Amino acid sequence: MLGSHLSVAGGMVNALLEAERLKMETVQVFTKNQRQWSAKSLEPGVIRDWLTELHRLGWEDRTVSHASYLINMATSDPTNHAKSVNAMTDEVERCETLEIPFCVVHPGSHLGEGLENGIRRIVKAIDTVVKRTAGFRTLILLETTVGSGNLIGGEFEHLAEIRKRVREPKRVATCLDTCHISAAGYDISTGKKAAHVFRNFDRVVGLNNLRCFHLNDSKEPIASRRDRHEHIGDGYVGRGGFEFIMNEKKFSTRPMILETAKTVTAKGTPMDAVNLRRLRRMRGR
Repeated sequence: MLGSHLSVAGGMVNALLEAERLKMETVQVFTKNQRQWSAKSLEPGVIRDWLTELHRLGWEDRTVSHASYLINMATSDPTNHAKSVNAMTDEVERCETLEIPFCVVHPGSHLGEGLENGIRRIVKAIDTVVKRTAGFRTLILLETTVGSGNLIGGEFEHLAEIRKRVREPKRVATCLDTCHISAAGYDISTGKKAAHVFRNFDRVVGLNNLRCFHLNDSKEPIASRRDRHEHIGDGYVGRGGFEFIMNEKKFSTRPMILETAKTVTAKGTPMDAVNLRRLRRMRGR
């Protein structure tokens, strides 16, 4: 299921309408300003309009939300950790209200205090959020990262360890970003290499726990540790990796989200449409 991260300017429902116009099969949104800790509650009209279009499209099982970039569940600062937990709780509550089944979040940075300490705090944060949202359908998807500096999530083992330790692992899964794993050092530049990486992912995390993709090429070489997204086929990830993903039957029901620049071609064609066309042409190869 191919889609993109789309703007909710003018109303959240506009992202669904734009996704339909661009012939997408899913969409990712922010349910609030990603650069602010708090936001006003969702208005009844916003909820009604979103759910009306969601149900018309039949997309109840496939939409994605991306949590605020401010959230750092791995931090040792008590104030920021509490703010991160509260913000993450709000993100999950908004998703549940909007019937968004997947909420993607960056695991966080241990800020120099060590991987073990960071993972322990992430587990504590997730356990608190899940307890506060008991019975909810929305899954928390920990996103793979480039692994630069003190970022957690640059190795598949980090995500597996977090899920292993949380009290309710059924509420936690993974979002795999192709740009991020390439920059972290996982070479998927050919079909053969991609198959090897995903066998490793299956062994460590489990493909059944891979619930969403961010399909982005990379402006930077493999193992660069730099997070710079590029249009499909124009970067260092490699066509082989994208072709493998597009043709793996196990991934056919997973939302695949573009997070590439919202530019247009010389003829005015949105690059989202170009990237979607490039990916669809890979099917069957």
